[in-house]
Amino acid sequence: MALPTTTRPPSTRPDRPVVSRPIRWAAHAAALSLVPSGLWRCAVALGMPSGFGEGNELHEGNFPGWTSLYLIALSVFAECLGLLTLGLIRPWGERVPRWIPVLGGRRIPALAAVVPASGGAAVLTAITTLAACGGWNEEMRAADAPKGASAWLMTACYLPLLAWGPLLAVVTIAYYRRRRREEA
Repeated sequence: MALPTTTRPPSTRPDRPVVSRPIRWAAHAAALSLVPSGLWRCAVALGMPSGFGEGNELHEGNFPGWTSLYLIALSVFAECLGLLTLGLIRPWGERVPRWIPVLGGRRIPALAAVVPASGGAAVLTAITTLAACGGWNEEMRAADAPKGASAWLMTACYLPLLAWGPLLAVVTIAYYRRRRREEA
């Protein structure tokens, strides 16, 4: 029995360009880069000692409470935004799924995905870079900020966010190039 010579996954159509493995990895890494900070926020929302002082909203004495809902909702919202990156490598990012009323099956214009994704990548990169280049240190010097192991844990959980913007930019550029080749 001969082995297939194609590198195309069996589920893809032969007339559609294949998303390269590095771009697929980048898209998944972008979505996963939000998980550690989301888990940290959810743990704090459920009452995990975060190291914040008593005067701070994030002090464990304030949880669970209404702020818990905010932290959990923020985590879910951020992860949903991160998961949109997968649309840049999947068919549902090129064509509206058939089960959606009225629009189902219609082709999504490339710029309808590229413009918001590019803007998001630029904003995310700017925010996380500014935080890493001084804003984070300034916040962590506050009297009621976590110290020691709590500060290290929080920083380790937020550190992967630095990758989100650049990874989204790489995947967006690949999406645009792929779609442009398709339309040519």
